[in-house]
Amino acid sequence: MKELDARMIRAHEAGDRRALIRLYAQAADTVNDLDASCFYLTHAYVFALEAGAHEAGALHARLKAHGREA
Repeated sequence: MKELDARMIRAHEAGDRRALIRLYAQAADTVNDLDASCFYLTHAYVFALEAGAHEAGALHARLKAHGREA
């Protein structure tokens, strides 16, 4: 996770939304805690919405499946 965190920081510094979507989704898949996973999914979803990325729908569906939105 340490390397993933470093890549996230670099993507934030570069303003690379595509990388942020991918990295936050990857972090969501890496952690073993549902709350932490949904935290990362939420960030990936917001970056996807901001970028108009096609991943937004799938990320939203994952959040809904975990009861994070009615």
